[in-house]
Amino acid sequence: MAADLLRTVSARSLKSSSVFASSLKCVLRGKFFSTTSRAALQSSKVPQHLFFPPTEGIMLPPGSFSSKVALITGGGTGLGKAMTTTLSALGAQCVIASRKLDVLKQTAEDISKVTGNKVLAVQCDVRDPQSVQAAVAKVVELTGLPDVVINNAAGNFISPSENLSPNAWRTITDIVLNGTAYITLEVGKQLIKAQKGAAFLAITTIYAESGSGFVVPSASAKAGVEAMCKSLAAEWGRYGMRFNVIQPGPVKTKGAFSRLDPAGMFEADMLDRIPAGRLGTTQELANLAAYLCSDYASWVSGAVIRMDGGEYVSMAGEFNSLKKVTKEQWAALETLIRSTKGS
Repeated sequence: MAADLLRTVSARSLKSSSVFASSLKCVLRGKFFSTTSRAALQSSKVPQHLFFPPTEGIMLPPGSFSSKVALITGGGTGLGKAMTTTLSALGAQCVIASRKLDVLKQTAEDISKVTGNKVLAVQCDVRDPQSVQAAVAKVVELTGLPDVVINNAAGNFISPSENLSPNAWRTITDIVLNGTAYITLEVGKQLIKAQKGAAFLAITTIYAESGSGFVVPSASAKAGVEAMCKSLAAEWGRYGMRFNVIQPGPVKTKGAFSRLDPAGMFEADMLDRIPAGRLGTTQELANLAAYLCSDYASWVSGAVIRMDGGEYVSMAGEFNSLKKVTKEQWAALETLIRSTKGS
């Protein structure tokens, strides 16, 4: 209906409104493309992102995680490193885990220098149940059972789905879904046996909710992770365990962007569709993660929290593309709408 209305408006306005005809280049698939660039239209306004500046500090009070142990998978780089740094600064004894032990050790050393708290590195391939079992045993040996478990290990790449091989599918789902399950079940069973509670957090993505072409293995696996967390929040709450999920929108990290936007061609499109007008920062996500894993959030369980500057709702709304229509075009449209009779 929207597309039909806009096509009708375009045809009629080209005949009846010289202002509209000069400013409207075409109507295509229900979206306006003006001869005036969006940057020019906004030149007299405050740039969008200035309304939403990131705060690059730690949100929680010092010592919020004193005497707590945190296990973070994928903790050597990107979001994992940021979350570990924040938790360590708040007093947690952090253990980071991934396949690349040399990267982990360097990251652990770097974070320790910043926070003054020792960070431990444990090698773990989350795709391998035996490796997970050995890694968790090592964590217990070094620090005891964790109070916080963040499932952040992930893998992704862009590809037409018709080009996916079984191995490509398995590579992503083994890391994202199976790896999260192996870590969660191994730690969870031991926590139940020890009668000890813990806060679990999984990092997914906004398209786990909507689905997305060209990243189908990731979308499917992340959706599975969310279902698992919500299910365990219901089942294992009686054992003192909480499960929550963060769905980040675009946060520019080296590893993720090198596989998802290797040529840098999508970043401008991302910015155009994010109402906050900017990408997220690792510190913003780390602060939310720290809150959800802290005692301040002890009544938060089974939650899936979207953190994307409004990107999801911007893409979802059928008429949101009308934000590109100029004041002159709106005046012409309103005149035409008022003159429309009948249904």
